[in-house]
Amino acid sequence: MGFIKQQNEPRESIGEDRERYLGHTDTLMMVVIDFNDGPTAAPDPPHSHPHEQMSYVVSGELIVHIGETQEQLSPGDMFTVPPDVPHTVRLLTEQVRLVDCFTPLREDFLG
Repeated sequence: MGFIKQQNEPRESIGEDRERYLGHTDTLMMVVIDFNDGPTAAPDPPHSHPHEQMSYVVSGELIVHIGETQEQLSPGDMFTVPPDVPHTVRLLTEQVRLVDCFTPLREDFLG
């Protein structure tokens, strides 16, 4: 059991005006991602990973592309991404905050 207070967590830059911080157990990871570079004219390049992902839109609006489908989402909406399925986002507002959950852990984020 543990507590993660946002003001105490180091932020990792994941691009210009984009950062994240995270917490995890042995088998589950939660990542808060702040995008401060919107709106964007085009989606980010798609990526995929072998992890299951579920994401919650905390603030802002965006279009989420999962495989061949896309949907505009706003605060309170969620989306899921199966393992190994290409996905990406396009920001519609200046700022977007997502909370992503992954299982198994994204070891590449623990670097």
